[in-house]
Amino acid sequence: AVVEMARAEYMVRSKGYLKSLADLHQVVVGQDAQGYPLKLGQVANIQIGPEARRGVTDLDGEGEVVGGIVVMRHGLNALDTVEAVKQRLDSLRAGLPAGVELIVTYDRSNLILRATKNLRNKLVIESLVVALVCLAFLFHLRSAMVAVISLPLGILAALWVMQIQGINANIMSLGGIAIAVGAMVDGAVVMIENMHKHLERAGSKPDYWEIARAASVEVAPALFFSLLVITVSFLPVFALTGQEGKLFAPLAYTKTYAMAAAAALAVTLVPILMGYFIRGRIRRETDNPLNRWLLAGYKPLLLRALANRRNTILIAVLCLLSIAWPLSRLGSEFMPPLNEGDLLYMPTTVPGISVDEAANLLQISDRLILTVPEVERVFGKAGRADSATDPAPLSMLETTILLKPREQWAAGVTIDDIIHRLDSAVQLPGLTNAWGFPIRTRIDMLSTGIRSVLGVKVTGADLEGISAAAQNIEAVLKNVPGTRAVFAERAASGRYIDIEVNRFQAARYGISSADVKRMVEGAIGGTTVTTVIDGRERYSVNLRYPRAFRDSLKAISTARITAPNGAQIPLQLLAKLSFADGPTEIKSENGRLIAYVFVDLATRDIGGYVARADNALKQQVTLAPGYAMSWSGQFAELKRAKQKLMWVIPATLALVLLLLYSHFRQFSKPLLIFSVLPFALVGGFWMVYALGYQLSVAVAVGFIALAGLAVEFGVVMLLYIDQELATRKSPLTTTSIREAIIAGALNRIRPKMMTVAVIIAGLLPIMFSQGDGADTMKRIAAPLVGGMLSAPLISLFLLPVLYMWWLERTLSKTDLQTGNKGDATL
Repeated sequence: AVVEMARAEYMVRSKGYLKSLADLHQVVVGQDAQGYPLKLGQVANIQIGPEARRGVTDLDGEGEVVGGIVVMRHGLNALDTVEAVKQRLDSLRAGLPAGVELIVTYDRSNLILRATKNLRNKLVIESLVVALVCLAFLFHLRSAMVAVISLPLGILAALWVMQIQGINANIMSLGGIAIAVGAMVDGAVVMIENMHKHLERAGSKPDYWEIARAASVEVAPALFFSLLVITVSFLPVFALTGQEGKLFAPLAYTKTYAMAAAAALAVTLVPILMGYFIRGRIRRETDNPLNRWLLAGYKPLLLRALANRRNTILIAVLCLLSIAWPLSRLGSEFMPPLNEGDLLYMPTTVPGISVDEAANLLQISDRLILTVPEVERVFGKAGRADSATDPAPLSMLETTILLKPREQWAAGVTIDDIIHRLDSAVQLPGLTNAWGFPIRTRIDMLSTGIRSVLGVKVTGADLEGISAAAQNIEAVLKNVPGTRAVFAERAASGRYIDIEVNRFQAARYGISSADVKRMVEGAIGGTTVTTVIDGRERYSVNLRYPRAFRDSLKAISTARITAPNGAQIPLQLLAKLSFADGPTEIKSENGRLIAYVFVDLATRDIGGYVARADNALKQQVTLAPGYAMSWSGQFAELKRAKQKLMWVIPATLALVLLLLYSHFRQFSKPLLIFSVLPFALVGGFWMVYALGYQLSVAVAVGFIALAGLAVEFGVVMLLYIDQELATRKSPLTTTSIREAIIAGALNRIRPKMMTVAVIIAGLLPIMFSQGDGADTMKRIAAPLVGGMLSAPLISLFLLPVLYMWWLERTLSKTDLQTGNKGDATL
């Protein structure tokens, strides 16, 4: 309160803060027999000590260190944040005392910089390769420049929209541009080649602007529409959700922006550039040795295909049926491994290990990991940090393994080889190994709760029941081919000391059950009796028995409780003390208790492994009523993505069909183009199989992009054939149709092969890339490269055959035979 003195208020306060250990020593707790004060320092050991430890860290197997974690705010730029943290760390190092080091044990920016640098280099190489291909086909430098100039402009337009939308430059956003580079010049290539054709037919003094206009008007609508179809065909990628949606959304956006920019440039800027640059001497198509070789090889094969149409269709059907071979041997995975350049070792051990044992295991495993030559630094953590973001038990070890730069690895060594050698080196009793990548593993943990690639969730109403079922599943999965390690959570295997109060016996001494529990809590667990304030910091004062009186069941049983009459009663006379098993942690999902079985795979075929494991579990594991198991981890993500694509892809194909109908104004030609679409996928499946890849969401994205390109090829082929048919006199005959189809196919072999060549040339730098981020891009590019080998063959041979067959049956048979009864028109 306040006291008034001399017309002023004085606040009254009583000061008795404990400021040091000496103050605690002087606290009076009673009197001795002679009436002298009994001080706390006379009856207790008083010392400064830490809170109970629930975590430990180790560096390079050399012993314990203090570790720190930087948590970035959601939505911020990771690279900017890391650079700012590095600057702050540099300023902190200057003030460190002698003998203290500050070492960075994991730096995410290295992965970001390596991956983006790798893809930026590939974009430059792709652009140069595309320019060389255009020059090789056109034999005219300025024409090649017109085709290539749409590349940097289209890429800049895509980057500009990315900046507006807030999409960062990362592996997937740059990858979207990388896989679109070849297709971006398709429209320009076809228009330039068409102007070359017009100039070949023009006189000695052509009107270049008029020729540019005529050549553009002739093909621009179909080309713009084809690029629009390619853009629309990528809609299934936008429909993806979950992990795959967040991962591929930047790729889908940037590819769409790049293709939209290319389509706009093809019908606006390219015709103007054609008028300015495509001048002077334009060599005939046959003057180019490459074009002569293409014509010489293509013409006899086309004539034979048209003369033997049944055999051509039969060969195409056999090619389509050949897909059955790779499909029967291709496995499936959710996402291809993203080699982050570093590894994460996250083994599991039996629950209930002490801090000292966790530190011992951590140090031994770190030393063993460091014996592998490609490892540069090892930072291990057991248990949890002093943060709510890291609720890990002591039985959970996390070791971040920094690898040396790839150029310092032994020749021929891959990341899989390193993981295999690490797994062989670290074989400790009680540890179940699991290897992964830092970012990938933590994403899996956040999204599925499973810290391995694959896992089984066991649910039920009883902890002991789900723990027993999980251990049965573990025993079965150990023998399934493809299992590297498997560990079932012991949900009911925690170690407990139970103190069960005998109420009747305690009542004889006048002691209640609550008295016993307070004594146990205060003597063993420790009771916070007060708080010491030091400036803005607060420290609890904890009271408990010395270690010698609480480090064994016998010592605890001899602990004494003061009865009302002053007698000291041993705990063992008042309660039954025993060891017991109980829950280590209690987890639930959808209102049911749950336990996890973690599976570390030695194979990437998750779908094939689950099929084998499911069969083994059905035969050998019988769950009691009320219990259930389900697969989790990446398999659950794969299953969800499949279900999404199963309805999104047909819906997109229907939309593309409607777009084709709006262009052709009839359903027959769109259906004709769609009939050859499955044949175009043949090369894609064989390429994926030949490279040893698994079917994944990334591969599916590649096939989606391939479908759009295949449709474009069909549209362009029909465009050229229809142009030739339009020049034929009416009525059409079988002979005139055949001549028009041959002329349309032969005279425009150059633009069709140029589009194939620029797309393949644009993808080859990705296919041969070995840098960070290349694994995902290669899975997307593989179907495109393989499809670009089969789709042109289908459009060059099968489509003319089917189109001729359709024309013969669409037009009047009388007109086709005699040519004098009415006009047969398209």
